[in-house]
Amino acid sequence: MSTPPSSERRGKSPRETQVEMVELVLPNDANTMGNVLGGRVLHWIDLAAAIVAHRHSRTEAVTASMDEVSFLGPIRVGQLAVIAARMTYVGRSSMEIRVDVQSEDLLSGERRQTSTAYLTFVAVDKAGQPTDVPPLLCETEEEKREARAAEARRAKRLRSRGLETPGEIPQR
Repeated sequence: MSTPPSSERRGKSPRETQVEMVELVLPNDANTMGNVLGGRVLHWIDLAAAIVAHRHSRTEAVTASMDEVSFLGPIRVGQLAVIAARMTYVGRSSMEIRVDVQSEDLLSGERRQTSTAYLTFVAVDKAGQPTDVPPLLCETEEEKREARAAEARRAKRLRSRGLETPGEIPQR
C-alpha cells in the first residue's frame, strides 16, 4: 500500500476540493424533445466527482459506484447545466462525493434542481491497488451532518453487497 507524500497526508475540508462546472446545453447534447440526454448528465456528474476525488487524494481514483439518480426536471437546449460536487465521506481508500445538478435559464437566471447523486471513488496506486487517502476535515455542522448521513449510506451499500461489517471495498 503506497502512502501519499507527507504534505498530502493532512486532512482536507470539503471546501478545499469542491468543484463547480458549467455546461451550455447544445443540440448535440439533447434528445428529440430538446432536453439534455440523461447519459450526458451522468457523464458530467462522474467527471465532477472524479475531479473532487483527485483533488482530495492527489492520486489516481476510480469510480466504484453511483447511487440511484433521479432526473427531477429537464435541462433544455440553450440552458446551463450547473454541476456542483463536494466530498461527503472519506474512508481508508474510498471517498463519497455528492453531486448536485441544476438548470439555469440564461435570460432570467432562475435555477432549478434537476439531479442529485452520490458516487464512491477508490484511490489507487500505479499498480491499481487501493491506497490510503487523507482524512476529511468537516468544518461546519452541515458538513458533519452530511458525513454522518454518508456513513449510513456506505453501510447500506455494503449490506446490499453482502458485506455486514464496514470495511474497504474488497480487492479484485
